[in-house]
Amino acid sequence: MRIAVIDGQGGGLGKAIIERLRKELPDQIGIIALGTNAMATSLMIKAGANEGASGENAISYTCSKVDVIIGAIGIIVANSMLGEFTPRMTQAIADSPAKKFLIPLNRCNIEVIGTNGETLPRLIDSLIVSIKYHLKDKDS
Repeated sequence: MRIAVIDGQGGGLGKAIIERLRKELPDQIGIIALGTNAMATSLMIKAGANEGASGENAISYTCSKVDVIIGAIGIIVANSMLGEFTPRMTQAIADSPAKKFLIPLNRCNIEVIGTNGETLPRLIDSLIVSIKYHLKDKDS
């Protein structure tokens, strides 16, 4: 199982997600840090990703080679995160056959109705539960 965690800007969300994945999931699960920039990727690698890559081509190429994609909902919206997510990146993420787990952060001028404005730590808790459930289904 290969999980891609995608983030941009400073990489703080990706870092928090990878730290929790490393605590909660078996070591044999491969985690790939995909950042829109080197700073985001570096922070996610330090958090425990097995490998990482940065930029449009790395994200576009790798999305078709993973089983799970994790990130903020903005990763599927062209020009989100101050333009860091290009149309090519968002198309590759959306078109990937990987299961996508998207955190509904109400940024990038997107508001997901029904999310009740949960805090980031609670959203990550919910993400971890969903990932574990997905992994259990794959093993069955």
